[in-house]
Amino acid sequence: MNAALELSRVFGRLDEAYDYSTWHWQAGTSRDYVCISAVLVQHTNWSNVEQALDRLEEAGALSLDAIHRMTPAQVARLVRPAGTPDTKAQRLLALAQLAADHGGLASLLSQPAGELRERLLATRGVGPETADAILLYAAGRPTFLVDAYARRISSRLGIGPDGDRYDVWQSWFQDTLRADAAAYRRYHGLFVLHGKQTCRPRPRCAGCCLVDVCAEGQRVAGAA
Repeated sequence: MNAALELSRVFGRLDEAYDYSTWHWQAGTSRDYVCISAVLVQHTNWSNVEQALDRLEEAGALSLDAIHRMTPAQVARLVRPAGTPDTKAQRLLALAQLAADHGGLASLLSQPAGELRERLLATRGVGPETADAILLYAAGRPTFLVDAYARRISSRLGIGPDGDRYDVWQSWFQDTLRADAAAYRRYHGLFVLHGKQTCRPRPRCAGCCLVDVCAEGQRVAGAA
């Protein structure tokens, strides 16, 4: 089957199965919130990130501008619930410095997509996934965000490119799907919701909305 049609069918089913409004990065979400949480969510779960975000908000520090005026120790104390506080404090301060160097976050995010991505990737602690989260959700650029959920679900469905390199997967999604930031945000959110609730490392294939079109689901069903 045509890959674009197959993905369209997959996302259609996921849209029916999950409440996308529960996804934490919605249209209109604060750019600062996206940037800060994209760093905090590295190697932890969202409930821990929410605790750190609440502490930042209570301290009046839920913006890169506010973080830029703080010491590493102050930031680390506030983001401790998200884990590795010293590391994440340094990464948030590096991102805050990048924004300050460009005249503020809005000015930074207005840079051409390619230049913005390069600047983000050159910033301490910002890898491809974090950079693309900022590009897609904060800057509104049609950049497909590839994470472990996207790769896991696609691989189990039997679609996607060969290999595991981030850029190869991203190119495959962007070549297959029409460039549309709003659609990319929705696709990413649906992948995460499905990956957390159903298509886990140990999948819950029984009752899965994709089981009849999933190579792994059919294998599990056959074995059962």
